Amino acid sequence: MSKVELLAPAGSLEKAKIAFMYGADAVYAGTAKLSLRSRAELNDDSLEETIKYAHSIGKKVYVALNIYANDTDYEEIKNQIKIIKQCKADAIIASDPGVIMMIKEIAPEIDIHISTQANTVSLHSAMFWRDFGAKRVILSRELSKERIEYIMKNKPKDLEVEMFIHGAICYAYSGRCYLSKYLANRCANQGDCAQPCRWQYKITAQEVNNPDSIINIDYDEKGTYLFSSKDMCLIKEIPTIIEMGVDSLKIEGRLKTDYYLATVVRAYRNAIDDYEKLKEQGKENEYDYTKYLSELEKVKTRGLSEFYFTDDKNQDIHDFDGKSENLEYEYGARIVEKQDNDIYIAEIKNKLSLGDNLEILLPDTIEECKFKIEELYDIKTGEKIDTINPGIKGQQVKIKIPYNLVPGTVIRRKR
Repeated sequence: MSKVELLAPAGSLEKAKIAFMYGADAVYAGTAKLSLRSRAELNDDSLEETIKYAHSIGKKVYVALNIYANDTDYEEIKNQIKIIKQCKADAIIASDPGVIMMIKEIAPEIDIHISTQANTVSLHSAMFWRDFGAKRVILSRELSKERIEYIMKNKPKDLEVEMFIHGAICYAYSGRCYLSKYLANRCANQGDCAQPCRWQYKITAQEVNNPDSIINIDYDEKGTYLFSSKDMCLIKEIPTIIEMGVDSLKIEGRLKTDYYLATVVRAYRNAIDDYEKLKEQGKENEYDYTKYLSELEKVKTRGLSEFYFTDDKNQDIHDFDGKSENLEYEYGARIVEKQDNDIYIAEIKNKLSLGDNLEILLPDTIEECKFKIEELYDIKTGEKIDTINPGIKGQQVKIKIPYNLVPGTVIRRKR
């Protein structure tokens, strides 16, 4: 098992299972109300089920209570901490000192991880949180590798460090944004961000006290995505990060699909494991990130950037086109169960037809595993069909696949 932890998002129990299946060592999940992804959170029962499942396979679950709380929130916070304690979560992710004090009071046995929302950008700040009772700090995304390396070299051994390696970059400083509250009356720091930084804008400029000086800012037929940033992608830098000794590598995306989750987790899991194998053989210089990057390119929804990791003066973070998704691939289906003679029941995610080219995302490798649809059967009648559309959520079909697959396996379709 790798020394470095691969940490993935889990917006639901099913996504947690997929993350674990594709190589995550731990997942982070939110409570029903009190984390920064209120549209993706598990209810109390499914949170408990997720933690029980994770522990049964030797994995971990960290629960987010990382809102900046109002006084009116604290009764609910107290209840949630008690539930998390009862569920035996491995850690609570928090940023508000008031929330952290309550965690220490009610559940002192649970590790505290300081959220990236706390904007830890220095060794001094990390030491403050460690002295305040934190087991781990999650660094701000804005740090260069030199600044991270300095923290790693000088921190005490009993303080763990986590950093983001992939996913959305917030236009504001590590998520400290009030734009959503201003424009949509949905507060990002209370878990309800409307993501107005992703909206399309048409901007004009005007000189002060000169109403005739209005100038349109250049934009094309799509407008301009002035505030929209690219996604972080540090797949190239995995060797550097591992050699720094960072304890946990975090993937962002609790609102993403399980197809996205499976693809990204699989790519980073294989990259980490392959580099560590090469290092054992004295061949670490042979690490080739391009094959993992090509996988990540298949699910990107924006441009990719190393953000400030390789250049703290980086200006290559804006995605003025708004979207740059890979149009060659889409989510095809997810395996539900195997029947006889290579026939599987699959939940379809997009239209499937005879002759379609599909790719199986095998959990243990990123090597290509392809097949063409030669047989489809109606799930109810068993009759052969030529095509099927996902008319309802959870639509299923019987499909012949010439490989031995386990339930949960994700399949993508080449358009």
